[in-house]
Amino acid sequence: MYGTLHFDGERWVMSGLEPHVAIKLKAMFPGVPKASTGPFTFPDGVAMASDLEWFLHRYPMEMAEADRARMLAGRDAFTGRRNDVERIFVPDWTPPATLGFQPGRELYRYQAEAAEVVRKLGRLLLLDDVGLGKTVTALGALTDGENLPAAIVVQPHLRTQWKKEYVEKFTTLRAHIIQGTQPYDLPEADLYLFSYSNIAGWVDVFATGRFRAVVYDEIQELRTGTSTAKGQAAAILSANTRMRIGLTATPVYNYGPEMFHVVEAIEPGALGTYEDFLREWCSFGGRKAIVKEPDALGTYLREIQLVLRRERAGGNVNTIPIEVDYDEDVEADSLALMRTLASTVVSGSFAQRGQAARELDIMARMVTGLAKAKSVAAYVRLLLNEGLPVLLAGWHREVYDIWGRELGEFDPVLYTGSETPSQKDRAKAAFINGDTNLMMISLRSGAGLDGLQQRCSHVVFGELDWSPKVHEQVIGRLDRPGQSEQVTAIFLHANGGSDPLIVSMLGLKASQAQGIVDPGKGVMPVLSDGSRIRALAERFLQGSVAA
Repeated sequence: MYGTLHFDGERWVMSGLEPHVAIKLKAMFPGVPKASTGPFTFPDGVAMASDLEWFLHRYPMEMAEADRARMLAGRDAFTGRRNDVERIFVPDWTPPATLGFQPGRELYRYQAEAAEVVRKLGRLLLLDDVGLGKTVTALGALTDGENLPAAIVVQPHLRTQWKKEYVEKFTTLRAHIIQGTQPYDLPEADLYLFSYSNIAGWVDVFATGRFRAVVYDEIQELRTGTSTAKGQAAAILSANTRMRIGLTATPVYNYGPEMFHVVEAIEPGALGTYEDFLREWCSFGGRKAIVKEPDALGTYLREIQLVLRRERAGGNVNTIPIEVDYDEDVEADSLALMRTLASTVVSGSFAQRGQAARELDIMARMVTGLAKAKSVAAYVRLLLNEGLPVLLAGWHREVYDIWGRELGEFDPVLYTGSETPSQKDRAKAAFINGDTNLMMISLRSGAGLDGLQQRCSHVVFGELDWSPKVHEQVIGRLDRPGQSEQVTAIFLHANGGSDPLIVSMLGLKASQAQGIVDPGKGVMPVLSDGSRIRALAERFLQGSVAA
């Protein structure tokens, strides 16, 4: 025998290995610290049981019979689950009858496949491309009634859309929109629509196990994990449901470790503890962890059948970057303060650097938006004068105000973080109905929004985000089924402020998300948040911000 393996009640522990076996173990299990001499620990789970059993074929070890039985049972469960799911994707598989749908409504085959995977496994992170009908797929997994009632957690502005345009339009299920953070006697319903902003108040109800299933729409809302109240509430909700579904085309906005928290909401423990995840999958850049091999993580999540993703065929977006004028006078009023902050970022104490970095990031982006706001408005006016409906994306209220004044004659409507859900519904209706040709939308307020593609094919980014996935979400409001034209995405950037650095870094952040979501499509080096802010600070200190 080459060592011993036992289960300590929480994880697998391997000890007493000969040096050459330890070397081979570290080669086969990259998460094992290279400097460790043992004992070696591994998280519990059927996938890990299968991997350990495979390793023991080559290097048999001493095991208690109960532990061996546990390992073999895990291996068999993993193999059986994989075979069950693979049968769903063979050409001669016949989807079950669509239950609970309105007459004339049914799932497409690819939606029926995903719904059946959820019913087989009890959990799925569905990463289908924007516009492939993830919402309807999730409903299809629930309409057989076996996992009702279900909690549906969505962004606040999407509750009405979920109820009116999906639940009532496609199914015979009854839906109730949860009002407020204070629990009350709930009416009889099949689906209860929560928002991420109110679930923290309902944790005691979640803990009772009232809901058999949970669907997290735009699950990237949980990417910060239990450090937030909504993350803590989601953890309790997930722990007390037997079916868990996550929906998003963009699970990672910034760096790969966000994926750990997203996965944890769907299958707690699938990636071990956060410390396990950091050790096995990550390296560190500044204060931010970075996934070393995004492709490998993406492949692993598919291998354990936690992730399913299908891509749309065709429909390429016409992306046009255009440089616009930058008003140096606007920047001059704030330049002295920004240079002071930049100096602190580069040479201040640890605490000072952190605070200064946050303030510099906020101020630089706002000043950049203001300095090019009139130029952006002038460009958008050209499109509007041609009669083209335009979706104009920004971030700062002060920038929206300038756009509103410059383009007031076009009666723009707002869909940002400042409007109530009902105000957003009215803005959406006005734009779709043709009452206005201009909707100003927040870069981070449009996830899941549907219907705009019936009216508009041009999106203009008047301000930029550090994360390319944010831009992708906004474009996805137009590039989706129902769009009859090629979508044009226009990025208006200036040669000043934070824009040059953001433009240069957008491709870098994409690599973490791309490798995980689409393994095998190639990656690029990634800078940490600390690196990008330091680069921004150095740019200001060079005195060439508007050069």
